[in-house]
Amino acid sequence: MAAATDARKKDPFRGFRFLVQIGGITSAGFREVSGLDIATDTVDYREGDDPRLTISKLPGLRKYANLILKRGITDDKQLWEWRNKILKGEIQDTRKSIQIILQDIDGNATAEWHCLEAWPSSWSGPHFNATASEVAIETLEISHEGLERVK
Repeated sequence: MAAATDARKKDPFRGFRFLVQIGGITSAGFREVSGLDIATDTVDYREGDDPRLTISKLPGLRKYANLILKRGITDDKQLWEWRNKILKGEIQDTRKSIQIILQDIDGNATAEWHCLEAWPSSWSGPHFNATASEVAIETLEISHEGLERVK
């Protein structure tokens, strides 16, 4: 009975308030972030003298999905210039650390992920429609070599 009274319901965090810091700088507000995914390949393995009729499953290579960042396009060209350096072959000088910080309603950090050795692998411009009143959205796809949850 004591365990039931000590247990407290924990509500899940809401995903509408977050910060994205690229290289420690929060210079752009993003509308959407997706791609916080990690997968591990499985390797089938069986030794020739193993009497079992099953195959062992071993962990293989880790794969990190690309981050997808979407924001309303503005006159701030820092993301465009970061992508443009990649097009010029300047990959070594452009890798950055990215932090994604989920906040509660009061702005306190509730969860945080770090992407390591990140660089922009793709940029997509806005779609234009003269009959709509939507915000023009740009999309930046970020490749990286590691994902950690630090909080």
